[in-house]
Amino acid sequence: MSNLAKKPPVTPDVWSSLRRTTPARIALGRAGGSLPTRAWLEFKSAHAAARDAVHNPFDAEQIAAEIAEFGTRVVVVATAARDRLTFLQRPDLGRRLDDPSRYELQQAAQPDAPPDLAIVVSDGLSALAVHRQAPPLLAALLPQLIGDDWNLAPIVVARFGRVALQDEVGHVLGARLSLTLIGERPGLGSPDSLGAYMVYAPRTGNTDANRNCVSNIRPEGLPLEAAAETLYYLLTEARRRRLSGVQLKDERKMDKESAPRVATRVQTRLP
Repeated sequence: MSNLAKKPPVTPDVWSSLRRTTPARIALGRAGGSLPTRAWLEFKSAHAAARDAVHNPFDAEQIAAEIAEFGTRVVVVATAARDRLTFLQRPDLGRRLDDPSRYELQQAAQPDAPPDLAIVVSDGLSALAVHRQAPPLLAALLPQLIGDDWNLAPIVVARFGRVALQDEVGHVLGARLSLTLIGERPGLGSPDSLGAYMVYAPRTGNTDANRNCVSNIRPEGLPLEAAAETLYYLLTEARRRRLSGVQLKDERKMDKESAPRVATRVQTRLP
């Protein structure tokens, strides 16, 4: 057999050792002037998974049933976006409730005992993320809140919701704070990433500068237990200081191993 026949068909990248440190698509090697077949197929598979995540159906009743097992009341609502296509084409409709849902929440409000927190769970741009991450995240977060005597509004499960839906929901329920758990825009390799957005004094007209975001909540990103601890800290500080957004930071002291992982996932959303 000639030396030419023994030569590997793929030329490895000199930076290939870096691939062990990141899930990013780097140092893939090359086959002639193109990507190796394996790398190309992996890319196409990840792209298909991201597209599927955007269009996967959201089973609001199943999520509501799973959350109800924690012993809290759950209300299923709908936004003004009637279907998935409308939701994707008209983001504004996903930011407000339809009329029957608004009335239902008005009936559930307790003016004599305004809640500290209203929690909204919605599909957003990845129903897959919500189905995988939202129930276990709430399982870790709710005991901390209940143990600290938080007065919680009924948890709202919303179809076709956007982040700013938390403003109307929180306002209708008279809550001091709103927290939204929502599927983030899928990335290549992260189709099931959950985002958590919180705002103090929810009301129509809030901008992203008023909100805080804990992103990439999933086992391969920010683990659920760490996300629950971070959210509990931020919610507690928001209630104590009566603010959120650019004025609220994660000021906890952490060890060197955990600090970068958590700190880089806590963002302030700007317009």
